Amino acid sequence: PKWCSISCYISKEAQLSIESKYPTPEEFLIKAPLYEKVVYSDEDIEEGSKIRFFSETFDSYCPTCNTHSIFEPVGGYKHYSNYHSDAWLNSEFFDVTVRCTRNKSHKLVFKFHVEEQSMQKIGQIPSIADLNLFDVKKYSKVLSKHYFQEFTKAIGLASHGVGVGSFVYLRRIFEFLIEESHLCAKEKSTWDDEVYIRARMNEKIELLCEELPRFLVDNKSIYSILSKGIHELSEQECLAAFPVMKVGIEIILDEKLEIMKRDRKLQEAQKAIASLSSSV
Repeated sequence: PKWCSISCYISKEAQLSIESKYPTPEEFLIKAPLYEKVVYSDEDIEEGSKIRFFSETFDSYCPTCNTHSIFEPVGGYKHYSNYHSDAWLNSEFFDVTVRCTRNKSHKLVFKFHVEEQSMQKIGQIPSIADLNLFDVKKYSKVLSKHYFQEFTKAIGLASHGVGVGSFVYLRRIFEFLIEESHLCAKEKSTWDDEVYIRARMNEKIELLCEELPRFLVDNKSIYSILSKGIHELSEQECLAAFPVMKVGIEIILDEKLEIMKRDRKLQEAQKAIASLSSSV
């Protein structure tokens, strides 16, 4: 099974590397929730070595620097291909430590547990929330204070292994985005609110297609996945799907940010042209 089988329901733009069977080393370290167990098949057993003998660099937020930085591994492991493909199976517990290349005293530490052919992250410093909240601050521009807090709560819950609860908050944000567009659409003289009120969520999205971000319209199944997660899926299934759902929400918010940026640029240009024309 894929690391996140639910990813098949939304477009490739939101799937990123989750298309693969397993999280990449960077995804496992930075994005994967605690206690999410990844089971490696016999033919893919070498994938576990990429974590156990981690030797890559990656970009991430450094909480101490309060900015993004490149992180490098501490420990001096050679490339994973230099080790026997199943060598990691002998490590019941192990750590992966990386350091900031801006200041090598700034470190991120990740603790893993191996059981048979499975691996799970059981601890980390700083937390997933600490590493990811910096990058979502920009969304406070397109979310009210209340719903921005809901978004950060979703990330915090997922980082502590609470999958269903994180889905509850993501669904609230999705519903807020729909209602926000609904209020705009109601201002139109041609709008029929009785039809809208009777409609199901997928139908509401179609009715609001001119108001909503294109990605949301094209991936309306996000709502049904979130609802299914709340009512039918286990904590682990929700945790496995959370990165995909989070990216889906972020792409919707990114589109709103772009619209806001474009509108502001248009307004500034119109003012500048008006000012110039009056002085010529």
